[in-house]
Amino acid sequence: MTGSALIKLHVHDNVAVVSEAVAAAQVMAGGLVATGAIPRGHKIALTRIPAGDPVLKFNAVIGTASKEIAPGDHVHVHNCTMTDSAGHQSEKSHWVAPSVEGRTFMGYRRASGRYGTRNYIGVLTSVNCSATVANYIADGVERAGWLKDFPHIDGIVPISHATGCGMADRGEGYDLLQRTLWGYAANPNFGAILMVGLGCEVMQIARFKSETGLGENERFQTFTIQEQGGTRRAIEAGMAKVKDLMVAMKDDRREPCPVSGLALALQCGGSDGYSGFTANPALGVAADLVVAHGGTVFLSETPEIYGAEHLLIDRAHSQEVAQRLTARLDWWRDYCARNGAEMNNNPSPGNKAGGLTTILEKSLGAVAKAGTSPLRDVILYAQQPKTSGLVFMDSPGFDPCSATGQIASGANVMCFTTGRGSVFGAKPTPCLKLATNSDLYARMGDDMDINCGPIATGDSTVAEKGAEIFEAICAAASGRLTKSEELGFGRAEFVPWVIGAVM
Repeated sequence: MTGSALIKLHVHDNVAVVSEAVAAAQVMAGGLVATGAIPRGHKIALTRIPAGDPVLKFNAVIGTASKEIAPGDHVHVHNCTMTDSAGHQSEKSHWVAPSVEGRTFMGYRRASGRYGTRNYIGVLTSVNCSATVANYIADGVERAGWLKDFPHIDGIVPISHATGCGMADRGEGYDLLQRTLWGYAANPNFGAILMVGLGCEVMQIARFKSETGLGENERFQTFTIQEQGGTRRAIEAGMAKVKDLMVAMKDDRREPCPVSGLALALQCGGSDGYSGFTANPALGVAADLVVAHGGTVFLSETPEIYGAEHLLIDRAHSQEVAQRLTARLDWWRDYCARNGAEMNNNPSPGNKAGGLTTILEKSLGAVAKAGTSPLRDVILYAQQPKTSGLVFMDSPGFDPCSATGQIASGANVMCFTTGRGSVFGAKPTPCLKLATNSDLYARMGDDMDINCGPIATGDSTVAEKGAEIFEAICAAASGRLTKSEELGFGRAEFVPWVIGAVM
């Protein structure tokens, strides 16, 4: 129900969201009087909420009143606290896939059977020690002007990172980094890969090739700086190898590809009080359309489903899938405990300034972007899914790190919702930015691809905006540049998850 400055999301809610800044003593719909000033996107109490009683938004418990809350009070961290028992309302239902017609996008068919939405050459590093050489190789190729003769190649992307040595040569941390590097090498948005090592690091290229099954061929080349005789010779050798890779890609061209070949990554960051009822559910509609076409959708950021995990468990394709999701949450509780942290460290200061009070409130909104389709698989960070459909990939809530894992798992297009104004891009995968409110879209239009704010004002519906997002996904997959691509984002956003001791 939308009234003057109020957005009530469910008939049973005892709070509403204010759609514009409210002044003390301002009278709103139904005669409710604000007891103090309330920022846009924050919550106002609709009724008296006694201390210890649940605070309800989306017809779900987002926290507990830490003291009595009067009608018209601002409801936030000063009077609403995290609760251990969520007590959410949810019902199991049989998913009815939306009716769709066979759609295609203009992409690249790969020998692996996957489909690319971009055609980059990646210069991948095994260790931080080879990062500078990788960047110099990419810069040298671009300065040489070779790309002018290969207009179907989107560019050279150096993939550097902060690890690869000073770590154990086996175990969880090593396996995770190896999966991530292999996943980038295999991502269909790369037409070819050059992998550069130092030579003495823990993440040895020879072992990497042996254990992943990647062998040298016309589209995958490797070398180490030490075997080349140092920095200058390595740069020269690397540029020569990139030239060979470009020749190997000379016949690559876009052609019609089925939408079932899309692997959509879902991200949200810099969230606000609008995220859970504008951009996130609209993205959920688009995600359902991708799934209905036979595509894959990656939901991630495990700490940001905490408190709302039951919504995914209720949708699990099987008991085994549900148990795997529960196991990842148990792992995170232990991980946080042994590192002196807690799962409710989120929302961040920016999220709270935007109106989000507890992780339960943020999580309910975050899960909304996954739509309503069944949860088909739960995978580790950077792991390859065994099926299409909705897949949960375990990851931290740190957006660049989570997105890195999704791309390593095969994501070839990404949508990122934001209410505060996150700026982000992740080569080789195009990233569409979805603004949750119209003020943000007007203020940061150079970064935002789609404005979901009209949902809050009643000028658009979630379904209409979801259809618009789906069309934008297909257009981006076909080569239309996103705002983050126009700005040149993507070189510095490869952030593998580092687990384990640094030695």
